[in-house]
Amino acid sequence: MNTRRTLVAAALSGLAFFGFAGAAQAQGEPLRVATDATFPPMEFVENGKRTGFDVELVEAIGKTLGRKIEWIDIDFKGLVPGLISKRFDMAVSGIYITDERKKVVDFTVPYYAGGLVVMVKDNNTTIKKPADINGKKVSVQVGTKSVSYTKEKFPQVQLMEVEKNQEMFNLVDIGRADAAVTGKPAAFQYVRTRGGLKVLDEQITTEEYGMAIRKDTPELTKAVNGAIEKLKADGTYAAIVKKWFSATAK
Repeated sequence: MNTRRTLVAAALSGLAFFGFAGAAQAQGEPLRVATDATFPPMEFVENGKRTGFDVELVEAIGKTLGRKIEWIDIDFKGLVPGLISKRFDMAVSGIYITDERKKVVDFTVPYYAGGLVVMVKDNNTTIKKPADINGKKVSVQVGTKSVSYTKEKFPQVQLMEVEKNQEMFNLVDIGRADAAVTGKPAAFQYVRTRGGLKVLDEQITTEEYGMAIRKDTPELTKAVNGAIEKLKADGTYAAIVKKWFSATAK
């Protein structure tokens, strides 16, 4: 949905240097990052500790910039409003880059390609492709693109909106919903760790995740972009991807 690219690469490298300069000046000053840690494997709490792909990547970015990460937990629907009101510096929580969101916040370069998928019980034989969810009860998480996209593309769906990601899966598990529409990483994580559900082969969308940053702090966006570029160059990024998505080939 959002793309970018050759003269740009050179320009981005230049911007990265300015970004790192600003980051060096801010060394010691915490980088306040908000997340909704209920979206494994992107971010979740395990044994009382916040973990996941986004968490490890942001911590690596903080280390690169010489800034400690100060995590702030908030419901997904409050991420963009909270960022705009300056409650924190950055929001990282499996957020898709969309034209609508770009009107009010800036995004870093895309850092992972995801997309929406359909999940059903593993013994379901009536929903074989996304179009089959029309007329069915489908669970979605409030505040995510799953809600608006499903309403638009599958108008006959009976939407069941819930607050948390886990609630979506539970509704399918107990048979109150026929299917769930959610992001690919969380879907595969659930299937891999819990079982009982399956992901349809055909994806609904293919989209990109970005880290949201306020429009009045362009120097931070440049710095984080530079850090991501450095982590990709030194192999750190690839190692984090392998750790969290090795069983869910992209």
